[in-house]
Amino acid sequence: MTSPCEELLPTTQRALLHRIAVAQAEGRAPSLVAAVAREGRMVWAGSRSSVDGHAPDAGTQYRIGSITKTFTAVLVLRLRDEGLIDLNDPLEKHLPGSGVGEATIAQLLGHSAGLGAETPAPWWERTPGTLRPELADVLGERPVLHPVGRRFHYSNPGYTLLGSLVEAVRGASWEEVLRREVLEPLSLDRTTCRPVAPYAGGWAVHPWADVMLPEPSEDLGLMAPAGQLWSTAADLCRFAVFLADGDEKVLSAASVRELRTPSVPPEPDAWDSGYGLGTQILRQGGRTLSGHTGSLPGFVAGLWVSVTDGVAAVVLANATSGPLAGSIAADLVAIVADAEPRIPEPWRPLPEVDRTLLDLTGPWYWGTRAFGLRLTADRGLELRALRGVDRGSRFVAQSDGSWTGLDGYYAGETLRVVSRADGSVSHLDLASFVFTREPYDLRADVPGGVDKEGWRGLPL
Repeated sequence: MTSPCEELLPTTQRALLHRIAVAQAEGRAPSLVAAVAREGRMVWAGSRSSVDGHAPDAGTQYRIGSITKTFTAVLVLRLRDEGLIDLNDPLEKHLPGSGVGEATIAQLLGHSAGLGAETPAPWWERTPGTLRPELADVLGERPVLHPVGRRFHYSNPGYTLLGSLVEAVRGASWEEVLRREVLEPLSLDRTTCRPVAPYAGGWAVHPWADVMLPEPSEDLGLMAPAGQLWSTAADLCRFAVFLADGDEKVLSAASVRELRTPSVPPEPDAWDSGYGLGTQILRQGGRTLSGHTGSLPGFVAGLWVSVTDGVAAVVLANATSGPLAGSIAADLVAIVADAEPRIPEPWRPLPEVDRTLLDLTGPWYWGTRAFGLRLTADRGLELRALRGVDRGSRFVAQSDGSWTGLDGYYAGETLRVVSRADGSVSHLDLASFVFTREPYDLRADVPGGVDKEGWRGLPL
């Protein structure tokens, strides 16, 4: 998402405006603002308002609710990347007395720690955080409802624990660490823990009449890492670009890929959606979207990015319910990606080639299944089936001469080139599977051996 791009076509812009106009009218939102980023920068913003002449813009703050969780997850992965924690560490290792037993940091990030969805009453989103001054007040008497690691169960208190983890390891408040390590490096100057003008007020719209009621705006205290933040469409577009590409000042591209990678199986009736490490994952219209939705009384928010298409969209509205911000943002991504498909970069030959690697390319056989091994533009290797859908992966070189799988069936597995005594290549060893230049090559060390008489027909 970082190459130069042209402005959107007028027809695309009108389609975007039409979508948010319908959303604001049918959702009966006092105001709604949206923005789209393409190839690394915001290329469109639009808004609708119930008050003539008072439409918000991409710099108007709204409360973003659970999109805050993605920011908290970024802070946690920074701790991991610095070697201060391991995602497989039990939380108790760094936050003794947390009350969640064997739950790991990764399980908390992916909502598989078995914790309850909410705090004990009263409703935490509509009451001051001072009512829950200690972690015990957030977790209640029965914090763990499900076997740890066995199922996805969304947990707001889980992100309170992660925020407290950040504070314990950094020795500073979650808010201070967030500002110093994420907001300032990414120039998210309009993302704050408390509203800074201009900002929208939160409203509840009566379900059966066109009248409104103002919603309270509470400081969430310990629950802040789960939903405290205020932000703008422009800031969230920049954050979406970061979630696609990474930024070495905050997290590498490899680490943000982890955020977007499913961490736990979805519920049986929700196979089109999942959860990574602080990000929601949605499969819609043949494309994969990553991001998060959010809501707090008076506000709804949605942020989605399609890495493949290089498009992200943000939708913010100041209504407790009504506009489905996540669905609208997904529609905005689809409008742009379908109307103006990403133009691929020109093919260019490699500036240089390793002859040894070049000699490895071409057909290989696992038993009788044909695969092709190719050298990629980033000097990696890619193994794909030549017919149908079969096991395959991309591979990255290691210092010892082996290769490690990056995705697919062989993610994390080791590929080795096995040579004969004369230095010629005998076969590829991939996770114990032998790949040969000919199907069941007699000259290779195929497990179980190969019949010496070789291939034959069926006698008549």
